[in-house]
Amino acid sequence: MVDVSVESGGAVEILLEKFDPTAVVAEPLPPVVISNEKANGREIVLGPNVHTTCLAVTEPDADDEFTGDKDAYMASVLARYRKTLLERTKCHLGYPYNLDFDYGALAQLHHFSINNLGDPFIESNYGVHSRQFEVGVLDWFARLWEIEKSEYWGYITNCGTEGNLHGILVGREVFPDGILYASQESHYSVFKAARMYRMECVKVGTLVSGEIDCADFKVKLLANKDKPAIINVNIGTTVKGAVDDLDLVIQTLEENGFNHDRFYIHCDGALFGLMMPFVKRAPKVTFKKPIGSVSVSGHKFVGCPMPCGVQITRLEHINALSRNVEYLASRDATIMGSRNGHAPIFLWYTLNKKGYKGFQKEVQKCLRNAHYLKGRLHASGISAMLNELSSTVVFERPLDEEFVRRWQLACQGNIAHVVVMPNVTIEKLDDFLNELVEKRSSWYQDGEVKPPCIAADIGSEGCLCTLHK
Repeated sequence: MVDVSVESGGAVEILLEKFDPTAVVAEPLPPVVISNEKANGREIVLGPNVHTTCLAVTEPDADDEFTGDKDAYMASVLARYRKTLLERTKCHLGYPYNLDFDYGALAQLHHFSINNLGDPFIESNYGVHSRQFEVGVLDWFARLWEIEKSEYWGYITNCGTEGNLHGILVGREVFPDGILYASQESHYSVFKAARMYRMECVKVGTLVSGEIDCADFKVKLLANKDKPAIINVNIGTTVKGAVDDLDLVIQTLEENGFNHDRFYIHCDGALFGLMMPFVKRAPKVTFKKPIGSVSVSGHKFVGCPMPCGVQITRLEHINALSRNVEYLASRDATIMGSRNGHAPIFLWYTLNKKGYKGFQKEVQKCLRNAHYLKGRLHASGISAMLNELSSTVVFERPLDEEFVRRWQLACQGNIAHVVVMPNVTIEKLDDFLNELVEKRSSWYQDGEVKPPCIAADIGSEGCLCTLHK
């Protein structure tokens, strides 16, 4: 892997991975901040105010062109930042980002402002674009989700949230008076979309696994039977990695009087949308079923250094959104106008390098390592749960917020999780577990404070508290 930096003379210097920034010290972790807000009776722990650690932008001195002091200062800041990145990457477990990638071959393109303005399938007057890469990536996902080239439309988004915003927007345009249904464990961006588009939104209950409760879904559908349904189906929930039963959702709609012309389904596959096709016996996400759109993140399982995603919908739905834009000499049905033209190239590069077999191998590794983590947690007396189709291991929330910050764990109430990605090795999991077990023995050694009961979150089977042992 290589990094590219530009020296003051304009020459490009290649920094090899073995570059040792020991001359500078990594930035310390800012202190934990406690919010006044509460969730499930527990205070919400917020990150620090970055204004306390921000890097100010200052004007260069009049003689800086001769002294080079400014360049030296910026070089030291960047070296310290790189040191911090190296350190923080070593202890990254709670968020679903695949950090195992090498895009050194693409460094030659970093000097270009690549912008895919407007519709991916229609060139604009701006010639520095990567549409040929973008459409190649979209075709790959169209094959994965079984829809013909002539029947789909899509684009590479700036993040997974944009995919959800677009999918739900298409649903709203198809059914302007439709009601949005989403399980209570859906990603927050789904409810953000409802607020942005001023849509009526109904939260549906979930099973203990985190999967949508279709019995509750039926009750809420029948309460609004006179209005079309726009449904967000989770292909892996944010906290528990639960996969909603798409076939049961469709069956529930059909059995309760919702024909295919009265509902629109968006599948949020941010992480597991790319993993599930490679899991044996996993239910299929396919446009051969009556779904309207699917979105995934590109910076999660695929592994991309910048946030991005893929959104695919049916071509028949997109005309309601698409508009001619004379300024671009193109059409546009996207959320954003300017779109990162580098992201499609990164995705195209890794899809070509790994292929279906490469992704299948990585999925199997993640699932295997996730089962290893769950097994070791239980062996250590720590409550834990792992859904069948998931690599997200849920366990009791560590008592020490500094430990949570160090390992960058995602927490909700009394639970936390580790998302086992391709870059997460057995060795890293062992380091985490050994430290957790050691810290935990001190947290609960006097017996006054006991590990939380999380049976309500994960079920009694996985809970190893004093009540459920």
